[in-house]
Amino acid sequence: MTAAVFLDRDGTVVREVSYLSRLEDLEVLPGAAAALKALGDAGFQRILVTNQSGVARGFFDLAFVERVHRELRARLRQAGADLEGWYVCPHHPDWTGPCDCRKPATGLVDRAVAERGLDPARSWVVGDKRADVDLARNAGCRAGLVRTGYGRETELELAGRGALPDVVADDLAGVVEEILGP
Repeated sequence: MTAAVFLDRDGTVVREVSYLSRLEDLEVLPGAAAALKALGDAGFQRILVTNQSGVARGFFDLAFVERVHRELRARLRQAGADLEGWYVCPHHPDWTGPCDCRKPATGLVDRAVAERGLDPARSWVVGDKRADVDLARNAGCRAGLVRTGYGRETELELAGRGALPDVVADDLAGVVEEILGP
């Protein structure tokens, strides 16, 4: 079974904007493409797992999310990086009712594990929100928190609860450096 890094999108790989609903607002964070390339070079599957409740709220549709992901993939490839998997939860409990895929539920990770032969015990979840850290714990993965996006606020919240993740770093590059070690 293969190890993976499950990555949040907004605030982790791309700049956090409230409900990315315009393609011109898509911005890959500095160092993110190089970090993704390093993970791939080290043999990790790079899997995007993202809550996109803007679909349920009617801010944009799944076709737009796919368009954003096509553009993101093109930009990553231009920088020599890529992602092997793309998993999206378009739900929000207030609009669509409960689901098993909205982070911190494990549905997106479970699907990727089943489809790709991944080993959660050797894998990581990296993101900027408590839902990402909780997803890691719920799925049996290690957790990495970036201070980009909402990460600084999340770090303070988790530190106050004595529940910090395995790794906390300023950005994706910093977390990947810790994952890959010396």
